[in-house]
Amino acid sequence: MEKRLFTSECVTNGHPDKVADSISDAILDACLAQDPASRVACETMVTTDFCLICGEITTKAQVDYAKVAREAIRSIGYIYDGDGFNADTVEIQCRIHTQSADIALGTNDEVGGAGDQGMMFGGACTQTPELMPLSAALSRALCNRLTQCVHSTDLLRPDGKTQVTVEFDETGKVVGIDTVVVSVMHAAAFDIEELRRYIREGVIAPVLKDYGFDIADVPHIHINPTGHFVIGGPNGDTGLTGRKIIVDTYGGYFSHGGGAFSGKDPTKVDRSAAYMARYMAKNLVAAGLATQIQVQLAYAIGVAEPVSVRVDSYGTGKISDETMTELLRRTCNLTPAGIIRKLDLRRPIYAATAAVGHFGVEENRPWEQTDLAEELKKLAGI
Repeated sequence: MEKRLFTSECVTNGHPDKVADSISDAILDACLAQDPASRVACETMVTTDFCLICGEITTKAQVDYAKVAREAIRSIGYIYDGDGFNADTVEIQCRIHTQSADIALGTNDEVGGAGDQGMMFGGACTQTPELMPLSAALSRALCNRLTQCVHSTDLLRPDGKTQVTVEFDETGKVVGIDTVVVSVMHAAAFDIEELRRYIREGVIAPVLKDYGFDIADVPHIHINPTGHFVIGGPNGDTGLTGRKIIVDTYGGYFSHGGGAFSGKDPTKVDRSAAYMARYMAKNLVAAGLATQIQVQLAYAIGVAEPVSVRVDSYGTGKISDETMTELLRRTCNLTPAGIIRKLDLRRPIYAATAAVGHFGVEENRPWEQTDLAEELKKLAGI
């Protein structure tokens, strides 16, 4: 019988696109720390020895954007001479202006409308304790472990990628892990075979064990499959904010809307409504109403209430999808202002989401809480 496989990838916070995300979210945090009402849409580009920060920021905060960017780059680990990207020597240019007055007409606090049109998705399933798809959770955990290792040895560099392929049976139950791929930038002095042993024993084996799997049972493992990976980071590939949207969500297992997250304040529903959709999906699953849920929200610019709310339980629901949709409408305020209040989003909490993940991580992420589950269970009569 042909294997039923699903694959997700992830990147470390030293990947060029993630460097850009981290800088944009560090600037957002710096603005919110001084002025919680800041309106921020910050985009970053990084390449060899160069960083360009652009966007629209309306704030009372006094922020040295270049200084914030250097601190973000340093915290990631780009501190070595000769790597083509260094926190102390990178050239930084800023092109920042204020938010469009036309957009502000419909999104100010008095009107409270959505900052843009669009659709957002949130998902949850019972494949992992954090109610994330296993392939996405494992690829993220591997990246976070890689990042820890980068800060514990001067032989690794911050840029890295992981990929995990999970095997399922015909009922959708996880059978095992079919393939793990890990690529990580390293110092030229790190012998490739020694690096492969280090990654196998110090990264892959412990992460798989945390999720109940044995590395010996994985038939295909590829570590730096092309060999040396010395030229990397922004020196090896240009990075842009918002180019890793699937990495930021569910590894392709659930749908993704039209927008990225990083660099956007919570009045932008691309971010806040995606967080709310995750919150609702996770609580429906935590309530035992289904084993797999996807929630879709959609908004019109300047309009507070969503134009649509939709639940899809993929046939796993104990009650109908329409009933679950109605329960969410009854229990959740889905206006941008209501989402911001519920999830306490006007705080400097975003740089960490760019670095270690938006979903499946509970620390300082109110959208990962399951405090609504009991109420949903009671309303559903289960």
